[in-house]
Amino acid sequence: MIRWKVLGKKDYLNAAVFSILCISIILAGCSKTEPVKDEATLVRGQTVNFNVSGQTANYSGEVRGRYETQLAFQASGKIIKRNVEVGGIVHQGDVLMEIDAKDIQQTVNIGSAQVASAQSQLSLAESNLERYRKLYEQGAVSSMQLEQYQNAYEVAAAAVRQASAQYTQGSNLLGYSSLVANADGVIANINAEAGQVVSAGQPIITLVQDGEREIEINVPENRIDEMRSAEQVMINFWAMPGLTAEGKVREISPVADKATRTYKVRITLVNPPPGVNLGMTANVTVANAKAQAAVYIPLSAIYQTSDIPNVWVVQDGEVHLRPIKVGNFGNQQVQVLDGLQNGDVIVNAGVQKLREGQKVRL
Repeated sequence: MIRWKVLGKKDYLNAAVFSILCISIILAGCSKTEPVKDEATLVRGQTVNFNVSGQTANYSGEVRGRYETQLAFQASGKIIKRNVEVGGIVHQGDVLMEIDAKDIQQTVNIGSAQVASAQSQLSLAESNLERYRKLYEQGAVSSMQLEQYQNAYEVAAAAVRQASAQYTQGSNLLGYSSLVANADGVIANINAEAGQVVSAGQPIITLVQDGEREIEINVPENRIDEMRSAEQVMINFWAMPGLTAEGKVREISPVADKATRTYKVRITLVNPPPGVNLGMTANVTVANAKAQAAVYIPLSAIYQTSDIPNVWVVQDGEVHLRPIKVGNFGNQQVQVLDGLQNGDVIVNAGVQKLREGQKVRL
């Protein structure tokens, strides 16, 4: 006779747990455990290369003439004629502008009349002196009277010289009514128009003389020493891509501009290529000549912790944080003075996402 045992709730739970354990053991025997792989992160790297040429600096400049003359009238007056335009080619002796010379002509006429009057007085004084000299020889007049006429003659002679000098001055002033080019060149700027009244010495026309061409750039005060010791200066032109010319620093202004606080620097073109015209935009690349080994890395390679700059150095497929000492900044680069060695490989992008000892691949 079979006896049935009624199972309680607790017995059902124990049986369920036992069944789950059996199933887990069976599945564990049928599957293989795969080890977790630590994949290397792909990074962009850069090899450190020291050089002695230093960092190059770029400046934008303008093609200018070596000799630029500010022409002005030597007499005041009203401009009545303009014979040139900006960009026009002129030759030495060409009349560029003229002013109204009516008043100057009257001054010349006055001087001419004064010369005639003084010469007349001189002739009279000479006749009187000759007459009294004969009377003195005959004993008819005293020596004092003769000396008086001698003095009158000398005064008349001096008056003639004075009037002649004034007449010559007026004649020269009449010649100054025309503004004449002092050399062959190109008109770069005109600051006055016909009908305008100008004063003597007021700059009217800028004449760039034919000959040497230079590049004018503005350099900040912290780069002046590098400019003085520039080893190589290369120039390329925006209007002529692919063309590069060599330059040489000729002049550095000793005084900074009051507005920009920069120093004007003139760079002479050693062998100016054909087609370089005044006013062209130029890019000047200057290499520092200080023979000090240095390396420049992108700013994106710097990983800042507290006040210490660091870089991630790749060694045996892992990255390690290394502190460095930085120098000058410029052109999205920074100079590394200490902390790196020639041939080190550093990470130059995404440095905030790395951790010490992380495996990476370049």
